[in-house]
Amino acid sequence: MILPSKHIRFSESLFGLGGILIGFLSSPKTIDELWNKYSKVNNTKKFPAYHDFDNVVLALDYLFVVGVIDINEKGKITLCN
Repeated sequence: MILPSKHIRFSESLFGLGGILIGFLSSPKTIDELWNKYSKVNNTKKFPAYHDFDNVVLALDYLFVVGVIDINEKGKITLCN
């Protein structure tokens, strides 16, 4: 589920989900704001896979661990410079 494979499409993986979430971070956002934005494209032609809130949190955890995102002093998620 983390990585795409022979039986898991990229959009079904946490890597693919992380890529979509990065696209929503043009400005700092709370996790609720990110979830609301993602919910609009969840399982549509723009992103053809269903992910629940738990998967969004796991994708954000992954992005934080690899140093792509950070949390600012106001508790909002931002892209690292």
